[in-house]
Amino acid sequence: MNLVMLNSLTRRSLLKVAGCGFGYTALSAMLGETVRAANPLTVKEPHFPARAKRVIFLFMQGGPSPMESFDYKPQLNADHGKVAPFQREAKIEQPGVGTMRLFGSGWKFNQSGESGTWVSELFPNIGSVIDEIAVLNGMHTDNLAHAPACMQIHTGATNFVRPSAGAWVLYGLGTANQNLPGFITINPQLSGDGGSPQHFGSAFLPAIYQGTAVRLPNAAGANADIRYLRDTSFPLNRQRQQLDFLRRMNRRHIEATAEDAQLEGMIESFELAFRMQTEAPELLKLDGETEATHKLYGIGEGPTDAFGRQCLLARRLVESGVRFIQVNSGGWDHHSNIKKSLPRNAASVDKPIAGLIRDLKARGMLEETLLVWTGEFGRTPYEQDLSNGKGSMESYGRGHNPFGFTTLMAGGGIRGGIVHGATDEYGYRAIDGKVHVHDLHATMLHQLGLNHERLTYRYAGRDFRLTDVHGTVVKEILA
Repeated sequence: MNLVMLNSLTRRSLLKVAGCGFGYTALSAMLGETVRAANPLTVKEPHFPARAKRVIFLFMQGGPSPMESFDYKPQLNADHGKVAPFQREAKIEQPGVGTMRLFGSGWKFNQSGESGTWVSELFPNIGSVIDEIAVLNGMHTDNLAHAPACMQIHTGATNFVRPSAGAWVLYGLGTANQNLPGFITINPQLSGDGGSPQHFGSAFLPAIYQGTAVRLPNAAGANADIRYLRDTSFPLNRQRQQLDFLRRMNRRHIEATAEDAQLEGMIESFELAFRMQTEAPELLKLDGETEATHKLYGIGEGPTDAFGRQCLLARRLVESGVRFIQVNSGGWDHHSNIKKSLPRNAASVDKPIAGLIRDLKARGMLEETLLVWTGEFGRTPYEQDLSNGKGSMESYGRGHNPFGFTTLMAGGGIRGGIVHGATDEYGYRAIDGKVHVHDLHATMLHQLGLNHERLTYRYAGRDFRLTDVHGTVVKEILA
């Protein structure tokens, strides 16, 4: 045995040389059968009966303002312009914040639905379906910077590389449609304001569980570019032969060396890409939907067209058996000009989200589809003047606030028409019914039939989970 062989000696190669190949031959056959039988995306039984079968995660990146959306604060409006009666958190400094003058909302709130839930006039369409929604006004998180807060809302961790919530769900439950990715994120923001591929990554979980990014053009009326989903130059049977040949070569390499997570993930991605050719191209075409459906989502109506297409695609993915779908809206970081910018953001998502809820309910899918609407944190109840006194109050905005914000949940066994939790009279801190991001994740998994303490993966000598060592299911909002 020469030096080169010793340097490349692995468990498999040792069996080859030490057992004269006989033991290895038997082991190779056994492992081959195991590999063929073990499809990591096969549907798996939950820990207990589930109320939801899939998740649509509506992420408003940047941090929507609760006191202008779903957390009515009349005292804040009454004390507009006064110096805040509370102290800013120690060691937290933000530019343009001096005497901390309270900054009232510029929009009215109305009691909506039979529940009489307070909803801002900026969200009239969501207000029309508020009886399907649980409003969580006691949310809080651990960091006020975009990058770590975005990481935590997606992965449970602020500064470690951890699997995303969608990857955990796919790992725990598999997916019903083997011709599509089980986890899809639509128009994710990959940089700026905390955007990162880690929001849909699998980290140390097998690569097959990471999310697949789908881009929908922003141009009104445009469908997704499907040119790269189908290879028309080769018939499918020839593609299958090529892929089988490549798979055999890759498998030989793995068996001759050692386990390779990246190569395993590449093999699985090739297989999935081949299967996607049969279904994905038609799925991404929205033209076949009725005019009434397009109108329901605000498609073709200017400000709602782009996000409406995302929401309609999410419904189509739900129908096709995709397990976890993320829909993304950016630009909610209103440090300045909130009076001009916030109405645009609200108008772009209000009708599509309400349309999605109505559409799912009409098709009998809302009860088995869990919807979550959230940002990474909220906004401060005091003003932020980035002009340092040179501009008018019309140019003011709000800073980041991790101590109290709002999340909406609907469908999937969630009790609609309720408000759970509260912030103080100015909306600065959660004081009642507090729900941490870990609690939100625990509740999401619970509705899918997964015990967040049992959904673990062993890595680097310890068992990891989405909620780390925290998390309590918010039973008060369950139907």
